Amino acid sequence: MKKYPFGQIEQKWQQYWEENKTFRAVEDPTVPPEKRRYVLDMFPYPSAAGLHVGHPEGYTATDIYSRYLRMNGYAVLHPMGFDSFGLPAENYAIQTGTHPRAKTEENIELFRKQIKSLGFSYDWDREISTHEPEYYKWTQWIFLKLFERGLAYVAEIPVWYCEAMGTVLANEEIVTTPDGPRSERGNHPVERKPLRQWMLKITEYADRLLEDLEKLDWPESIKAMQRNWIGRSEGANILFKVVGHDEHMEVFTTRPDTLFGATYMVLAPEHPLVNKITTADRRDSVEQYVEQARLKSDLERTDLAKDKNGVFTGAYAVNPVNDEEIPIWISDYILMSYGTGAIMAVPGHDERDFEFAELYSLKIVRVVARPEELGDLNPSEADKLPPMTEAFTGEGIGVNSGEFTGLPTPEFKERVTEWLEQKNLGRRAVNYKLRDWIFSRQRYWGEPVPLIECSHDDFVPVPYEELPVELPNVESYKPAGTGESPLVKVEEWVNVDCPDGSGRVGRRETNTMPQWAGSCWYYLRYLDPHNDHELASREKIDYWMPVDLYVGGAEHAVLHLLYARFWHKVLYDIGVVNTDEPFMRLVNQGMILGEDGQKMSKSMGNVINPDEIVREFGADSMRVYEMFMGPLRVEKPWSTDGLRGVHRFLDRVWRLNEREIVDAEPPADLTRLLHKTIKKVTEDTADLEFNTAIAQMMTFTNELFKQEKLHLRLWEPFVRLLSPYAPHLAEELWERLGNSSTVSLVPWPSYEEELTKDEIVEVVVQVNGKTRGKLQMPAGSPEQELIDRAMGLERVQHHIDGKTVVKTIAVPDKLVNIVAK
Repeated sequence: MKKYPFGQIEQKWQQYWEENKTFRAVEDPTVPPEKRRYVLDMFPYPSAAGLHVGHPEGYTATDIYSRYLRMNGYAVLHPMGFDSFGLPAENYAIQTGTHPRAKTEENIELFRKQIKSLGFSYDWDREISTHEPEYYKWTQWIFLKLFERGLAYVAEIPVWYCEAMGTVLANEEIVTTPDGPRSERGNHPVERKPLRQWMLKITEYADRLLEDLEKLDWPESIKAMQRNWIGRSEGANILFKVVGHDEHMEVFTTRPDTLFGATYMVLAPEHPLVNKITTADRRDSVEQYVEQARLKSDLERTDLAKDKNGVFTGAYAVNPVNDEEIPIWISDYILMSYGTGAIMAVPGHDERDFEFAELYSLKIVRVVARPEELGDLNPSEADKLPPMTEAFTGEGIGVNSGEFTGLPTPEFKERVTEWLEQKNLGRRAVNYKLRDWIFSRQRYWGEPVPLIECSHDDFVPVPYEELPVELPNVESYKPAGTGESPLVKVEEWVNVDCPDGSGRVGRRETNTMPQWAGSCWYYLRYLDPHNDHELASREKIDYWMPVDLYVGGAEHAVLHLLYARFWHKVLYDIGVVNTDEPFMRLVNQGMILGEDGQKMSKSMGNVINPDEIVREFGADSMRVYEMFMGPLRVEKPWSTDGLRGVHRFLDRVWRLNEREIVDAEPPADLTRLLHKTIKKVTEDTADLEFNTAIAQMMTFTNELFKQEKLHLRLWEPFVRLLSPYAPHLAEELWERLGNSSTVSLVPWPSYEEELTKDEIVEVVVQVNGKTRGKLQMPAGSPEQELIDRAMGLERVQHHIDGKTVVKTIAVPDKLVNIVAK
């Protein structure tokens, strides 16, 4: 018997699909909206290493689902493209002098070939790459819309600057090491440096980004990460006057009811007041501390496990509710980027503040007491309570708080906020952890920002008809060394006439956009990738959007999804798109680990190369194995033995096809098994539970193998069931059945509910809850018949002998329980 010739089969059908454009998506107006689906993969960054086995896991899942939908009569949009701007290509260009475009396009070629070798049903006519000027013309168009709406602005802010890479890095790109903060890529030293940056005002959309999470069918863990990143909290902003200075410090607190317990203040080391208020005798120690803080990442500074430390500035502030003068300290656990960069410290009711106060012998005052702690004491007698040994962070009754003593926390918060507002000492406030998005990179290989600076900070947009602003050729891809991008060195590109007709000569913006820009809206360009006049036509947006299913790794849980949602909401507000959320359902595939159970990495030597798998076992084996490893959403280790097992299964399916095929009534038990299999595979595929669907198909083929001949009425529906999972093999088997059309577009098999039920079922018989026997009964037997048969069992008679049966419980097709005393 011939072995399964997967190599020939897979090549043959991939060529067929490509030549016939089998999976081309068309906007057929006769297909009703409820029969349209947009199924999207997170597109890859085309790295030089090529595809790894983690990529095809998500791609196979969406491919099976897309193929299943097509066979169920849906119009399906299932595209693929490349997130092709990015630092690795630029670093390669710096090292070799090769244009990043050349390396990027070489990598895309490799990725495309690898992806096609796995037989995914993408509509390749819609392929996009974010580095193509035809694409980034529209990324620049969106940026100008943000600029027009006041959502893009320039600010000088302290950012992580990496001298070696010559660029600014985001907080997420910094790792903490024993040698100080380093770049995640390349492990280079980084430092905080104030630089002029373009910022996008994502904070304007904070509430909507938070509230609209409720509409989405996303994993709860991802929603929680987004909520946490946005970090909305309600409270009050309170003003503290600095003694001896004409300055006020503003602090945000969610607990204005603890204001009487504020016994010191803490500023972020980089707060602008630090330099003004520090006294001469404290200056050296303060400056030394500020320098040390500059070398730490935000994550390191706010780590709850780290020891808190700080330095006294020598200055004092006035607590507005009791006029007490309290010392002002600096500490690196306060971040300038959160709230106002200053806090009132209430050691009695905040664990960090308590720890800090204990360390530096600062005053600790109880201003909230538990009702049970007070007991019979009046709240005004709280000074009779023993000293505090730890912070109490909960709600309770106000004590040691002047006229507010005795108020429960919620009422106290309300009343003290009103009091502060009346006295112009504070106001109600909402605070967010979310910061505006730093939208600048000082590098070459990114989208140019389409603005011209006509005079200092007077930016004029490049006219829409002149987009795209293309990247010029440069002699060196190295950053300018001044913190600016290599583009500053291309004088003839930088210096241009100001487009406002004023006759001024302006300078092009030389910062480029971050890699996130292109991936913020790519799902819209797939709808209409060759449109020169608009980002995508409204008809096509209305036809396909929003995305019905989005599959990708959980590592993009926060930033990519948050940024894409932000841009989408802006596009919704200006009438470009039809919904205010882009991705209705999100699924994160679990990571595939190496055979050793560790994360795959070159240094561990446990990376699996998909090309080798396809060569040795075939694309269908790889597809089916990756889905059979375990549930899609969980982490699982690779097993070559498991892969061999799946390959043997497909080989058996191939060998079945060599048998004599008869078109006669199959045995009744096999017909029932077929209907059960169709039902199970249908339901599991719809729910993305692919591993159990495959297990059911394996069970079915095992039974077919026991037959001498192959029944057409069992085989033909099975080949259709198999086709989303092992499409190359299924196409070949379908053709061998004498069909001239592709199996990928024939209707999905149906089942009869009645035939999915067993004829004979096993019923467990219990006496007083313990199993005493089993019955083989026709499915659906009446309850009384079950009880009568159970009572007749010899072992049951033995266990009820001499007792009275007080109750019998029958669960049809499952159980009889006899209660005897």
